[in-house]
Parts: sequence; structure tokens; C-alpha cells
Amino acid sequence: MAKRNFDLKTAVVAGGVAGIVSGFVKLGWEALFPPRTAERDATNPPQQFLQQLGVPEKITHSTYTYSGHQLPWVSFLMHFGFSSSFGILYTVAGHYLPIIKLGQGTFFGAGVWATAHLGALPMLGTVPSAKDQPAEEHLSELFGHVSWMWVTHIVANELMAEAQAKVKK
Repeated sequence: MAKRNFDLKTAVVAGGVAGIVSGFVKLGWEALFPPRTAERDATNPPQQFLQQLGVPEKITHSTYTYSGHQLPWVSFLMHFGFSSSFGILYTVAGHYLPIIKLGQGTFFGAGVWATAHLGALPMLGTVPSAKDQPAEEHLSELFGHVSWMWVTHIVANELMAEAQAKVKK
């Protein structure tokens, strides 16, 4: 797509939707390859981060019940907020800096993982230092982030192509 034909509103919507779809993929990935032990997941990183910001545990650990399961709605809100925000960032920034899309988002996903899970989150004390995290956590998070951004790339590109095709009609 040429820059003159770039529709920012469409890119924001496409990136947001792609982020939600890929957020479900990331949740599915973590169901198959849990990144943390049950003990470390008792307070997961989104909950821990919010608590570091002063949000009380009674809120960060709030749940809703579905089919007899207690599900952490606050964690899901953080998860999908993060995913849709990065979907928008990837879709918009990737238009202006195409190198971001190298490897169909896989390198971007690996970069997000390294920046967050090896750098920022340990530095903030939200998760243990990278050397103190088990190899299973690194593998799950790395490949989960790679899959997440690859799906973001595919969905956003498809939505953008469909929008562009409608404009040409």
C-alpha cells in the first residue's frame, strides 16, 4: 500500500481486531505451554504489575465464573489491552517503518518478548530476573510472542487488504 492511500482509522481498527484475535491465540498457547509454575501464577505478571502500581489485590484477583471455572477478568483485561495496543502499534508503525514487519511479525514478537520479559519486567521487579526464570518460561514466552505477532500480522494484513479492495470498487 502506498503511503498516500494509507487510512489510519482502518489501520487502527485492523490492528486492534488483530490484537484481540492474536490475544486468544496467545492464551491458547499458554494453556498448552504454561510459562509459569502454578505457584508463580498465583499472582500472574499483569496482577503483580497492577499491584506494584497500587491496585489492591482484591481487585487484581477479581474473577468471574463461567462453566464452573473462576476466571481472572482483570488479567484478561490487561492481556487483551496489551495485545490490541501492540496490534495497533504494529499495524500503524509497520506502515511507516516496514522493517518492523520483517519475518511477518515474528521478529517483532521476539523483540517484544525480550524487551518485556528479559528487560523491563525483571527490572521493575514484576517477574524474577531472566537468569532466575526457568527455561520452560523463556521457551513458552518466546514462542508464544512469536506466534502472537505472526497472527497479528496475518489478521491485520487481511483486514487492511479487504478494506483497500472495498475502496477500489
